[in-house]
Amino acid sequence: MTNQAEATIEKQGNPWKLAILTSMADYIDAGSIVGIGASLAVWTTQFSLQSSTVGLITALGPNALAAGIGAIVGGRLGDAIGRKRIYQFDLLFYAFGTLFLIFANGVPMLMIGSIIVGLAVGIDIPTSWALLSESSPARSRSKLMGVTNILWNLGPVVVLAIAIGVAPLGEWGPRIIFAHLFVLSLVTWAFRRGMGESLRWKEKVAGQTGNPLSLASIRDLFRRSSGKAIAFTGGVFLFWNLAAGTNGVFLPYLLSTLGVQGQAGSVAIQGLGFLCGLLSVAFIFMRFADGTHRRVMFTIGASLQALAFLLFALFPLTTPIAIANVVLFGVGQGMAQYPMIRVWLSELFPTSVRTTAQGLVYGAVRIALFFWSLAVPVIAMVGVSTLGWLLTIFLIISGLIGAIFMPKTAGKSLEQIEAERA
Repeated sequence: MTNQAEATIEKQGNPWKLAILTSMADYIDAGSIVGIGASLAVWTTQFSLQSSTVGLITALGPNALAAGIGAIVGGRLGDAIGRKRIYQFDLLFYAFGTLFLIFANGVPMLMIGSIIVGLAVGIDIPTSWALLSESSPARSRSKLMGVTNILWNLGPVVVLAIAIGVAPLGEWGPRIIFAHLFVLSLVTWAFRRGMGESLRWKEKVAGQTGNPLSLASIRDLFRRSSGKAIAFTGGVFLFWNLAAGTNGVFLPYLLSTLGVQGQAGSVAIQGLGFLCGLLSVAFIFMRFADGTHRRVMFTIGASLQALAFLLFALFPLTTPIAIANVVLFGVGQGMAQYPMIRVWLSELFPTSVRTTAQGLVYGAVRIALFFWSLAVPVIAMVGVSTLGWLLTIFLIISGLIGAIFMPKTAGKSLEQIEAERA
C-alpha cells in the first residue's frame, strides 16, 4: 500500500463501528461454543446422551472440526474474492444452522445444527480479522483488534446470563439461547451490507489474473518468513486452544455432572471467567499492546493461565477452586495468547495470503481440538487432576513459545512489517 493510502486510513472517521461489526464474528463464535457447553447438561437429560455423544457434538461443531474446515475454506476465499463478499452469505448460513438447534428433537438435529454453525463461524473469522487489521492505523491496530477479543468474551457473558435466567425452563433454555444468536446474526448481516472492502486488498490483490484458487497462487504462504510465522502462531495457538476449548465447552458440564454445582451455578461460574477476560482486554491489553511492553504483558498473562489449571491438578474440584480457575484464566487470556494471536496473524503475513494463512492456522488448530474434544469427557471421568496436569503443560508450552519468539512489530505498519520480514 502506498503512503497516500496509509494516510487515507489514518484520516478515516471513527473506526470503532467497523471494529464492532467485524468483531461480531467473535461474539457469535464464542457465544455458539459456550451456548452448546451451557446446553450439554440439559440435552444430556432430554435426549439421554452418552459421554461419547457429548464429545462428538462438541467436537464436530463450532469448537472444533466444522469451524476448522470453514476457516480453511473461508480464509482462502477471503484472499481470492475479497473480504466483503464473504459477508454476503456466511451469517445467513449461520442463522440457518441455529434453527436446527432451536427446534432440535433429537441427536441428529443437534449434530447437523452444530456442524452448520461451526462451518459458518469458521468461514467468517479469518475475513473479519483481516478486514479490521487492514483498515486500522498502525499506531492503534492492536487496540482495535482488541475489540474482537472483547466481543469474544462478551458473547459468552450474555449467553451464560441468558442460560442462568432460563435454567428453570428446562429444555426451553437451549432453544432461547440459540434464538438470541439467530436474531443477532441476521441483524449483524443487515448492518454489514453497508461495509466497504479492504483498501489494502483492493490495491494488492483485486483484479489479479489467473486462477486465484490454484496452488501456485498461494506460494507466498510458504516462503521462509511466512513458514516461520505459521510455525510460531500455530504453536502458540494450538497449545493454548487445547486448554481454552476445554474450558469453554466442558467446564459447566464437569461442574454439573460431577455434582459440584447445579446448571445455573455452573454457567454463572463460567460467565465470571469471561467477564474477567473482557475487563482484562479492555483495561490491560488495549492499553499496552501497541507499545513496548507486549512481552511483559504476555508473559504475565500466560503464567496466570497456567496457574489456573495447576489448581485443578493439585486440588479437588470444588466451587472455590472452580472460581479461582476462571478468574485466573480469564484475566490471563485477556492479556496474552488469544488477543495476541489475532494481532500476529494479521501482522506476519502478506496481504495476498493474509486470510489464507489465518484460515489455515485457525482451521488446523480447531481440527486438532476435534480429536482432543473426543477424549476430554473420558479423561475427566478418569480424574479432573489428570486433565488439570495436561492443560497446565499445554499452557506452559504455549506461553514459552510466545514469550521467547515474540516478533517486534508493535506500532509498525503492515507494509513495514512485510518489508522487514522479507
